[in-house]
Amino acid sequence: MSAMVEWLAGTSGSIALHESQYMYVLVESVHVLTLCLFVGFSALLDLRLLGWLLRRVPVSKVVARLMPWTVAGFVVMIVSGALLFYAIPVRSYHSIFFRIKVVLLVLAGVNAWVFHGGIWRRRTSWDMDRVPPARARVAGAVSLVLWAAIIVAGRLIAYNWFDCDHPLPRVVVTLTGCAQESQ
Repeated sequence: MSAMVEWLAGTSGSIALHESQYMYVLVESVHVLTLCLFVGFSALLDLRLLGWLLRRVPVSKVVARLMPWTVAGFVVMIVSGALLFYAIPVRSYHSIFFRIKVVLLVLAGVNAWVFHGGIWRRRTSWDMDRVPPARARVAGAVSLVLWAAIIVAGRLIAYNWFDCDHPLPRVVVTLTGCAQESQ
Protein backbone atom coordinates (compact mmCIF):
# COMPACT_ATOMS: atom_id res chain seq x y z
CA MET A 1 0.00 0.00 0.00
CA SER A 2 2.86 2.37 0.79
CA ALA A 3 4.21 1.97 -2.75
CA MET A 4 0.79 2.83 -4.16
CA VAL A 5 0.46 6.06 -2.16
CA GLU A 6 4.01 7.03 -3.13
CA TRP A 7 3.13 6.46 -6.78
CA LEU A 8 -0.09 8.49 -6.29
CA ALA A 9 1.90 11.36 -4.76
CA GLY A 10 4.08 11.47 -7.86
CA THR A 11 1.21 11.85 -10.32
CA SER A 12 0.87 15.20 -12.03
CA GLY A 13 -2.66 15.74 -10.65
CA SER A 14 -1.59 15.14 -7.06
CA ILE A 15 1.39 17.46 -7.40
CA ALA A 16 -0.69 20.15 -9.10
CA LEU A 17 -3.41 20.00 -6.44
CA HIS A 18 -0.94 20.02 -3.56
CA GLU A 19 1.13 22.87 -4.96
CA SER A 20 -1.79 24.97 -6.18
CA GLN A 21 -2.05 28.31 -4.47
CA TYR A 22 -5.85 28.30 -4.50
CA MET A 23 -7.23 24.89 -5.46
CA TYR A 24 -6.12 22.93 -2.39
CA VAL A 25 -7.54 25.61 -0.08
CA LEU A 26 -10.76 25.67 -2.11
CA VAL A 27 -11.15 21.87 -1.90
CA GLU A 28 -10.38 21.95 1.83
CA SER A 29 -12.97 24.70 2.36
CA VAL A 30 -15.61 22.78 0.39
CA HIS A 31 -14.81 19.70 2.49
CA VAL A 32 -15.31 21.57 5.76
CA LEU A 33 -18.47 23.35 4.60
CA THR A 34 -20.11 20.16 3.33
CA LEU A 35 -19.03 18.40 6.52
CA CYS A 36 -21.00 21.09 8.38
CA LEU A 37 -23.98 20.54 6.09
CA PHE A 38 -23.88 16.76 6.45
CA VAL A 39 -23.17 16.60 10.17
CA GLY A 40 -25.63 19.39 10.94
CA PHE A 41 -28.53 17.61 9.26
CA SER A 42 -27.41 14.22 10.58
CA ALA A 43 -27.31 15.66 14.09
CA LEU A 44 -30.88 16.92 13.72
CA LEU A 45 -32.01 13.43 12.76
CA ASP A 46 -29.95 11.85 15.55
CA LEU A 47 -31.42 14.25 18.11
CA ARG A 48 -34.91 13.33 16.87
CA LEU A 49 -34.01 9.65 17.24
CA LEU A 50 -32.96 10.37 20.81
CA GLY A 51 -36.30 12.07 21.44
CA TRP A 52 -34.61 15.36 22.31
CA LEU A 53 -35.74 17.48 19.35
CA LEU A 54 -38.79 17.79 17.09
CA ARG A 55 -40.70 15.34 19.29
CA ARG A 56 -44.05 16.14 17.71
CA VAL A 57 -42.81 15.55 14.18
CA PRO A 58 -42.87 11.98 12.84
CA VAL A 59 -39.37 10.59 12.32
CA SER A 60 -40.26 9.69 8.71
CA LYS A 61 -41.12 13.34 8.02
CA VAL A 62 -37.82 14.53 9.52
CA VAL A 63 -35.97 12.01 7.36
CA ALA A 64 -37.92 12.99 4.23
CA ARG A 65 -37.05 16.65 4.70
CA LEU A 66 -33.40 16.24 5.73
CA MET A 67 -32.21 13.25 3.70
CA PRO A 68 -31.75 15.02 0.31
CA TRP A 69 -29.55 17.66 1.95
CA THR A 70 -27.73 15.09 4.05
CA VAL A 71 -26.98 12.89 1.03
CA ALA A 72 -25.83 15.90 -1.02
CA GLY A 73 -23.52 17.01 1.79
CA PHE A 74 -22.20 13.47 2.19
CA VAL A 75 -21.43 13.01 -1.52
CA VAL A 76 -19.57 16.33 -1.85
CA MET A 77 -17.81 15.73 1.49
CA ILE A 78 -16.55 12.31 0.33
CA VAL A 79 -15.42 13.61 -3.07
CA SER A 80 -13.61 16.58 -1.55
CA GLY A 81 -12.09 14.32 1.14
CA ALA A 82 -10.81 11.97 -1.56
CA LEU A 83 -9.26 14.96 -3.34
CA LEU A 84 -7.57 16.05 -0.10
CA PHE A 85 -6.11 12.55 0.26
CA TYR A 86 -5.06 12.65 -3.41
CA ALA A 87 -3.20 15.93 -2.81
CA ILE A 88 -1.07 14.52 0.05
CA PRO A 89 -1.43 10.74 -0.03
CA VAL A 90 1.83 9.71 1.66
CA ARG A 91 1.43 12.04 4.61
CA SER A 92 -2.25 11.14 4.96
CA TYR A 93 -1.60 7.41 4.72
CA HIS A 94 1.02 7.55 7.47
CA SER A 95 -1.06 9.79 9.74
CA ILE A 96 -2.36 7.91 12.76
CA PHE A 97 -5.26 10.37 12.88
CA PHE A 98 -6.17 9.64 9.24
CA ARG A 99 -6.21 5.93 10.07
CA ILE A 100 -8.39 6.56 13.10
CA LYS A 101 -10.72 8.67 10.97
CA VAL A 102 -11.07 5.92 8.37
CA VAL A 103 -11.90 3.34 11.06
CA LEU A 104 -14.46 5.72 12.58
CA LEU A 105 -15.99 6.36 9.13
CA VAL A 106 -16.38 2.62 8.63
CA LEU A 107 -18.01 2.31 12.07
CA ALA A 108 -20.39 5.20 11.22
CA GLY A 109 -21.30 3.42 7.99
CA VAL A 110 -21.94 0.16 9.87
CA ASN A 111 -24.09 2.04 12.39
CA ALA A 112 -26.18 3.59 9.58
CA TRP A 113 -26.44 0.22 7.79
CA VAL A 114 -27.60 -1.57 10.96
CA PHE A 115 -30.10 1.22 11.70
CA HIS A 116 -31.58 1.26 8.19
CA GLY A 117 -31.55 -2.53 7.91
CA GLY A 118 -33.12 -3.05 11.33
CA ILE A 119 -35.21 -0.71 13.44
CA TRP A 120 -35.89 1.74 10.58
CA ARG A 121 -37.77 -0.98 8.65
CA ARG A 122 -40.26 -1.15 11.54
CA ARG A 123 -40.68 2.62 11.80
CA THR A 124 -44.43 2.51 11.18
CA SER A 125 -44.87 1.12 14.69
CA TRP A 126 -42.90 3.95 16.33
CA ASP A 127 -42.82 6.81 13.80
CA MET A 128 -45.13 9.05 15.83
CA ASP A 129 -43.61 8.22 19.24
CA ARG A 130 -42.15 11.25 20.99
CA VAL A 131 -39.29 9.02 22.17
CA PRO A 132 -38.34 6.27 19.69
CA PRO A 133 -37.43 2.73 20.81
CA ALA A 134 -34.10 2.04 22.49
CA ARG A 135 -32.42 0.67 19.35
CA ALA A 136 -33.22 3.87 17.43
CA ARG A 137 -31.94 5.98 20.33
CA VAL A 138 -28.73 3.94 20.50
CA ALA A 139 -28.20 4.41 16.74
CA GLY A 140 -28.68 8.18 17.13
CA ALA A 141 -26.32 8.41 20.11
CA VAL A 142 -23.66 6.27 18.44
CA SER A 143 -23.91 8.40 15.30
CA LEU A 144 -23.43 11.63 17.26
CA VAL A 145 -20.40 10.25 19.11
CA LEU A 146 -18.81 8.80 15.98
CA TRP A 147 -19.22 11.99 13.93
CA ALA A 148 -17.81 14.11 16.74
CA ALA A 149 -14.79 11.77 16.89
CA ILE A 150 -14.46 11.82 13.08
CA ILE A 151 -14.34 15.62 13.13
CA VAL A 152 -11.68 15.64 15.87
CA ALA A 153 -9.58 12.99 14.11
CA GLY A 154 -9.92 14.85 10.80
CA ARG A 155 -8.80 18.09 12.38
CA LEU A 156 -5.78 16.37 13.96
CA ILE A 157 -4.60 15.11 10.56
CA ALA A 158 -3.19 18.59 9.96
CA TYR A 159 -0.79 18.16 12.86
CA ASN A 160 1.99 15.77 11.99
CA TRP A 161 3.00 14.76 15.51
CA PHE A 162 4.25 11.36 14.38
CA ASP A 163 6.41 12.22 11.38
CA CYS A 164 7.97 9.15 9.76
CA ASP A 165 11.19 11.13 9.23
CA HIS A 166 11.85 11.23 12.99
CA PRO A 167 12.58 8.42 15.45
CA LEU A 168 9.33 7.00 16.80
CA PRO A 169 8.38 4.44 19.42
CA ARG A 170 7.78 0.97 17.95
CA VAL A 171 4.02 1.10 18.64
CA VAL A 172 3.72 4.37 16.69
CA VAL A 173 5.75 2.93 13.81
CA THR A 174 3.31 0.01 13.69
CA LEU A 175 0.19 2.19 13.88
CA THR A 176 1.38 4.67 11.27
CA GLY A 177 2.93 2.18 8.88
CA CYS A 178 6.23 4.07 8.94
CA ALA A 179 9.23 2.02 7.85
CA GLN A 180 12.26 3.11 9.86
CA GLU A 181 15.84 1.93 9.67
CA SER A 182 16.57 1.78 13.40
CA GLN A 183 14.51 2.16 16.53
